[in-house]
Amino acid sequence: MESTDRPGDRPGRGTTNRRGAARSPRPSRRTVLGLGTLAAAGLAGCTKATTPEDVPTSASPTATIEKDLEFAFGTPASPATLDPALASDNESFRITRQIFESLVGVDPNTGAATPGLATAWKVSDDGLTYTFTLREGVTFHDGTEFNAQAVVYNFRRWAELPADLGGQQGQAFESVFHHHEVQPAQDTDVPPDSKSATETKAGAPGTAKGTTTDAGDDAASPEKVETVTASYYDTCRAADSRTFVLTLKKPVTGLIEALTLAGFGIASPSALRKHHANKATRDKAGRLVTEFGRHPVGTGPYTYSSGDGDTTSLVAAPDHWRHRTQVGKATFTVVRDPSSRLLALRRGHVAAYDMVTVEELRELVRQGQQVLQRDPFSILYLGVNRANPLLKEDKIRQAMAHAVDRQELIDKYFIAGTKEARSFVPPSLGVPDGSTYFGFDPGKAKTLLKQSTYDGEAIPFSYPLNVTRAYLPLPERIYATLSAQLTAVGFTIEPHPIDWEEGYLDSVTRGKLPGFHLLGWNGGYRDPDNFIGTLFGTTSDEFNYEAPALRAKIVAARSMPNGDARATAYQEIGEQLAQDIPALPLAYPISAVAANESVLRYPTSPTLDETFDRVSLATE
Repeated sequence: MESTDRPGDRPGRGTTNRRGAARSPRPSRRTVLGLGTLAAAGLAGCTKATTPEDVPTSASPTATIEKDLEFAFGTPASPATLDPALASDNESFRITRQIFESLVGVDPNTGAATPGLATAWKVSDDGLTYTFTLREGVTFHDGTEFNAQAVVYNFRRWAELPADLGGQQGQAFESVFHHHEVQPAQDTDVPPDSKSATETKAGAPGTAKGTTTDAGDDAASPEKVETVTASYYDTCRAADSRTFVLTLKKPVTGLIEALTLAGFGIASPSALRKHHANKATRDKAGRLVTEFGRHPVGTGPYTYSSGDGDTTSLVAAPDHWRHRTQVGKATFTVVRDPSSRLLALRRGHVAAYDMVTVEELRELVRQGQQVLQRDPFSILYLGVNRANPLLKEDKIRQAMAHAVDRQELIDKYFIAGTKEARSFVPPSLGVPDGSTYFGFDPGKAKTLLKQSTYDGEAIPFSYPLNVTRAYLPLPERIYATLSAQLTAVGFTIEPHPIDWEEGYLDSVTRGKLPGFHLLGWNGGYRDPDNFIGTLFGTTSDEFNYEAPALRAKIVAARSMPNGDARATAYQEIGEQLAQDIPALPLAYPISAVAANESVLRYPTSPTLDETFDRVSLATE
């Protein structure tokens, strides 16, 4: 449970001059609530054989920039780990983005891929070989040289992590390269030398990765099947100290965009070895814990200083390649309750905080505080776990879908501009919705339940406590409304509230309480596979949704060139998901950051790529 000794009730600082000088107040201003600047680029990707300009992603330093200001930022939850390779939660990535950098960056104005630690790249005509030219003069925070050998070390580490460490849903390497997945040998063109030597017997839903058990929605289950790796990753090498070459087994159309993910942050090989990065344990919440996660070392604009779970402190890295910054010290303070975050902002204990909810929005505007909205790039869904035998039945899932009034949820609990979701892909990616839609119809829901085998059995419904996510601003209240809607048509709901930091994510993704659950996904890069492939690209314990033909379509779409045919392929995938209801998409939420008058600029990003060296603060 949340401590009553909240940061909002303790003395603190928002923006201060680290030399101790007081900052003169600036006139308050009422900020117009506006959307961010991410362009709706559809399915646009990096054109093959194109070399981007080698330019910084923000302004060059000027004589007025100084490095002596502290920026205190309020967050809704603590990071699970500061090892980006093992992270899958946005609170971890919020901090690791400051410490680590990826080969490819994100343009803060357009969302397009830009030079990062790589200044240029080329893609072979067959889409299998990527050659990166690396930035010169960069060193890790521990003094280790950044070069192609360091990049190779990181990629090989990611590829060699055992499945219980590196095969987790949401981790960058696994979600992009699908490295620990397998698939039937006849369904792939992977070279024969990668085939598994064993045959695996089909089993019950929830069987661990490495066996083939799809038996449900679109095909009969074979008794035995030979499997091969489904990995897209083949090899990597250093052609020379400034040239890194990555080779794939099959094309990944959105790979350049995918490499912008925070989970691809390049770490110091020396630090990885020193702190035994591949030796991990799990804490009581099921989160992976490594010694390297307590001593992270990258090339980013900030270095790790200290952390105690609820407070993490960073200091500006000297001579960072991009530019200097006003923010010499960045402090992340966990304030779990929305009203406490508002109080912390008003008292000046933080200069800004994330995950503004509709409840405090009106008060923020009344006080003249800034509310900086992001373009919607996340999906909230009501998950359905078919390990519960009741939820295998089509009519019961359809009744659930007809029972839910999405618009009531949106009107009550989300910032204006949030739209109802009819698929799992945000509209800005240019994939049309399918024709199947189970809209709000309580009468039809009751009829379907009566026609089904359902006889009033209690269905577990898991929801998180003490957290705010970009896709789930008020989880307890959203649960209460959904529960009431389901109960009204005849469902019996068994509530299972679980504190976010005491294992909610672990419980849901491991299917510990099969039934309904609330969860979502915040997009990390601009490609439909980041949503569809991550959520449904393999049979997961979260849904136990077995659909091998659907997964074959996902595999095919992943490698298709951008264009109308690829958009149509994802539309067809979405249509099958709408019919099967492995989860019910609810909303494309708008999230927002609140900031006081000291913050002149904050780099809002739909993908949460918000590094503090781009924050501009008042100095007079």
